[in-house]
Amino acid sequence: MTAQRSTRLAALLALPVALALSAAAAPAHAAEKAFQINLKQLNNSGGSGTAMLSLNGNQLTVKIESKGLVPGQPHAQHIHGSTDGHDFQCPDASADTDGDGIVNNTEATVHYGDINITLTTDGDTGPDSGLAVDRMPKADAQGNLSYERTIPVSQDVVDHIKDLHVVQHGIDPNGNKKYDFGAGKSELDPKLPQEATAPAVCGIVEGAAVGSIPVGGVETGGGTADSSELPAALVGAGALALVAATGALVVRRRRHATVSTEPTGQGAA
Repeated sequence: MTAQRSTRLAALLALPVALALSAAAAPAHAAEKAFQINLKQLNNSGGSGTAMLSLNGNQLTVKIESKGLVPGQPHAQHIHGSTDGHDFQCPDASADTDGDGIVNNTEATVHYGDINITLTTDGDTGPDSGLAVDRMPKADAQGNLSYERTIPVSQDVVDHIKDLHVVQHGIDPNGNKKYDFGAGKSELDPKLPQEATAPAVCGIVEGAAVGSIPVGGVETGGGTADSSELPAALVGAGALALVAATGALVVRRRRHATVSTEPTGQGAA
């Protein structure tokens, strides 16, 4: 092989490898993260639903689709939980410590934590808006509720999003399709009925990579990541590395073919 041909071949092989290394070294942009939540009934509310939390930097987009709620009524809703690593969970019927047949918000808070974000339709989203009934979404005449809002959040929320839970409030134990004082006054505000503030559904955040949101179930994070779960720079680096390897294989095969067709005992050109 002549020196000129060797130099040209080395340059061809080095180029894709250099591009792959360059792409791998480039800083990856923060990928959007998404988490699906299955909302399950509390207090025999008959409610259920799905919530999706999507983080893009410090912007949190919350989408909720619920059904089986008290029709035509506002439903207070919040993200509860801890940003200091405490492992809160959704309560069950055993949380009803006073034995009145309803897990009220005070009893439930022991299990799912204080309000971190209030999911109002507009305005403030802090804990102080937790009972801002006039800014809460209403269920339609069939008890369905749709909600979507993008909210700026603290870095603590970003770092501990998996420790947080979505809770929607408002139950109808006497089945008259409205809030009344049949179950007494709310322990949070005596001007409100207990039915308006008792939790109706609760869901724990489960991790799921954006782009691979499961249909009809919750992704638990197991298994091997596909390309939709990897930073773009790493995907690009993998593709370029494949090109580099393929290019090297093609050149090697061509070289082998050239050598094998030459008479025995003669070197390559």
